[in-house]
Amino acid sequence: MTETTTLRRGEARERLLDLAERTVLDKGFGATSIDELIAGVGITKSAFFYHFKDKNALAQALIERYLENDAAILDQLFARGDELSDDPLQGFLIGLKLFAETLADLPQAHPGCLAASFVYQEQLFSADVRALARAGAVRWRARFRARFEAIAARRPPRIPVDIETLADMATAIVDGGITLGKSMKDPSILPAQVLHFRNYVRLLFDDV
Repeated sequence: MTETTTLRRGEARERLLDLAERTVLDKGFGATSIDELIAGVGITKSAFFYHFKDKNALAQALIERYLENDAAILDQLFARGDELSDDPLQGFLIGLKLFAETLADLPQAHPGCLAASFVYQEQLFSADVRALARAGAVRWRARFRARFEAIAARRPPRIPVDIETLADMATAIVDGGITLGKSMKDPSILPAQVLHFRNYVRLLFDDV
């Protein structure tokens, strides 16, 4: 196998995942067929099965890639916030502002949360894929809980608050903002909701 052939096969796999993600977010996994994906990418059915042994394998690759990309984006944004402030609250607020700006810069409304889409249709997937989809929410909970614990250690909240429930609020805000933005066809809703969440966090922990 030549290096060129390997590269082309790798490109075909990424094109399949790109198209599958857009299609699943648009109309759901159940309504997404292998035939439309191979037609859209311009490959043979045997080429599809070279990359994915079945549709469930495609689902697993989709969710793994989505969660990896999601984590990389958030890591970058909140690391930048930490670089700009030694105060865990201020660093977190900067990270949320950068997150809202990133969402506002999208050319169209956010395409949707693939992990949430998989949870909504979990009866279509194997136990492994269902576990990966749930892992998305668990990772968000752990990420934001760690942030809030660090903030609370320096700045006790002004009212009693359950840190884990507060961490889950981040997921609820983003997933709800995506749904509302798509329903209203208004891409400004999601970043605005993130900024409202930012204001709430500031009011909860800021002692000024």
